[in-house]
Amino acid sequence: MATTMTYTKQGDYLLPDLKLPEQPKGKIGVFGQRHKRYLQEHHKLIYFNLLTSCKLAAYLADIDSQANEMYDLLIRQLSEKENINEELKAENPMEWTRKMNAIRLTAAEIVNREIIYI
Repeated sequence: MATTMTYTKQGDYLLPDLKLPEQPKGKIGVFGQRHKRYLQEHHKLIYFNLLTSCKLAAYLADIDSQANEMYDLLIRQLSEKENINEELKAENPMEWTRKMNAIRLTAAEIVNREIIYI
């Protein structure tokens, strides 16, 4: 089966109309978007290689999945270590919120350092 190539005239030249194949659509979360932005700004060659090989979406989805798993695990481990539980939440909701926010920030920093910004 032969494919027909189309061309666009630019001045005296005929340039081929090239188009990248469609990449699979999927929802990429916060961590995947952060990593994408990091690649675009600091590792352009890697970004464009993934983009042109149609592997960028799958790569970012994998990074996002790994980062979310690590984030959830860190939150569980840190909250157990700090003895932050439902009892504290019932007795002192403001203290529980303060401690959980600190744990979420710590977990996000670790994920960013270990997975996102490498």
